[in-house]
Amino acid sequence: MIDLHCHSVYSDGELIPGEIWQRVKNLGYEAIAITDHVDHSNYEYVLRNLLKIKDKYQFLKPRLIAGVEITHVYPEFIPDLIKECRKLGAEIVVVHGETVVEPVAEGTNISAILGGADILAHPGLIKEEEVKLAVEKGVFLEISARKGHCLTNGHVVKLAKKWGAQLVINSDAHSPSDFMTKEHALKVGMGAGLTRKEVEEIWTQVKKRFL
Repeated sequence: MIDLHCHSVYSDGELIPGEIWQRVKNLGYEAIAITDHVDHSNYEYVLRNLLKIKDKYQFLKPRLIAGVEITHVYPEFIPDLIKECRKLGAEIVVVHGETVVEPVAEGTNISAILGGADILAHPGLIKEEEVKLAVEKGVFLEISARKGHCLTNGHVVKLAKKWGAQLVINSDAHSPSDFMTKEHALKVGMGAGLTRKEVEEIWTQVKKRFL
């Protein structure tokens, strides 16, 4: 099991990074990415602290990945912030997509894709041209287990299948109860319209790209 989107106390999560790691270790995870919400005001602070624990845990399993979720940033500014986060050591860059349950600025999805994000989280009613561009740029589209964000999972899967976009199934965990077992993640994927075989292939591709 690999989860590439969760939050610690460095943004709006409930747990310190060490407890996140211990809890997913107990669930048998191969890797966990802590991707706290950032904008221009806090990305340095978040990455500096996540990289401290990344350094301490680098030889332990599951693998701990230090990342960010660029969140509610004006679309024009997203590409440069992606670059700045990578310069500071972010191993994975997620961008908070145009979910239907929050007032995300229109244009965020396309800006994240053009800017070279690794994952476009909960991209809402993403357009076909954006999905095709995600394929071209190698950006993974997220199937979310989080309440509200998951409402458009079926739409995302439908277009991803049509155009061959890469998918990832993430918890977007903020609380201890949000972390998924592998069995639950399978249900999230199948509930969105994927077959068991397709979910297993997603895990294979995610492992190949990010581990």
